[in-house]
Amino acid sequence: MLKQTLRTVLVLSAASLGIAGTANAETLRLLTWGGYAPENVVEMFEKETGHTVEVTLSNNEEMIAKLRATGGRGFDLAQPSQDRIAGPQQEFGIYKPIDLSKIDASQFISSMLEATKGNTTVDGEVYGVPHVWGTSGLVVDTSMAGSVKDYTDLCGGDVAGKVTYRLKRPTLIGFAFAMGLDPFAAYGDEAAYKAIIDQVEAKLVECKSNVKTYWSGGDELMNLMRSGETVASMAWDTGGWKLNADNSNITFVAPASGALGWIDTFVLPAKSRAEGAAYDWINFVMRPEIAAMITDAAGNFTASKGADEHVSAALKARYQASFPPADVDNIKWYPPVPAGLEALEGAALDRVKAAN
Repeated sequence: MLKQTLRTVLVLSAASLGIAGTANAETLRLLTWGGYAPENVVEMFEKETGHTVEVTLSNNEEMIAKLRATGGRGFDLAQPSQDRIAGPQQEFGIYKPIDLSKIDASQFISSMLEATKGNTTVDGEVYGVPHVWGTSGLVVDTSMAGSVKDYTDLCGGDVAGKVTYRLKRPTLIGFAFAMGLDPFAAYGDEAAYKAIIDQVEAKLVECKSNVKTYWSGGDELMNLMRSGETVASMAWDTGGWKLNADNSNITFVAPASGALGWIDTFVLPAKSRAEGAAYDWINFVMRPEIAAMITDAAGNFTASKGADEHVSAALKARYQASFPPADVDNIKWYPPVPAGLEALEGAALDRVKAAN
């Protein structure tokens, strides 16, 4: 009888411990991009933490619209780009500050974490931390255009008629940095910004004879570089690595003046409920081995320190060749664009296109 009583007590104790272990389990309602919450990662997270995850796929415009419509209700964690945080927060109040004490900062690439904190700070509070990132810079056939190390090298005589880039704002921004100017520092002064854009416009007009064509779509760019019609271009990192898989001479090169970077973040909607699960998710997916699984699914790297060591050998080699640590730290991250500047940029690009 004593043995039976003891056995019953032990069973009840174990059951109680099991209940206690799941008492803090929550349902995480995640508003994110395709590939950022792959099924295998969700399953591992749910098994480890006891939380469940409900994934809603979206994009920047839809995220802002959904959160604005509900006053920040309906989701516990969202992933807008860093330039979609400060403005919407000031205008609509749809986010709540990040408690940085609940984030394992040691898992982040420090330069990305600091850049995102700076670009998402409103009234002294940080509203976002970095997750997935990518860049635009140079895609170069190194056997034919080894001299191209920065954006303005696209205007060199040795690549005349063999260059392509888009007539879009990244070209204006990239050329400005390569010319020793800082367009982002002038964002708060429209007159100063216009003076920078005027100088870049003149440079692009001068460089126009070097341009084979202005590409407008990814397939067009890929075909131009694969065929050898162009040997140097402005393009994104993943495009360069995709070309490299077919032709080892073509690869992405981080420009000397800095690649132009975007970051999709983690933010807490203003009326989030499952904050514990949200912080658990952030810290879980920033583990290097988990972050590498997200890179495999999304195609882009994350701000997880050391995650490149866990991706496929081929992608690891391409990433590390394009982005030594100093080039990662030199990335120029897009800040929020003040009202009026995009119209100014568009007018300059139209004039470049029309120039003889």
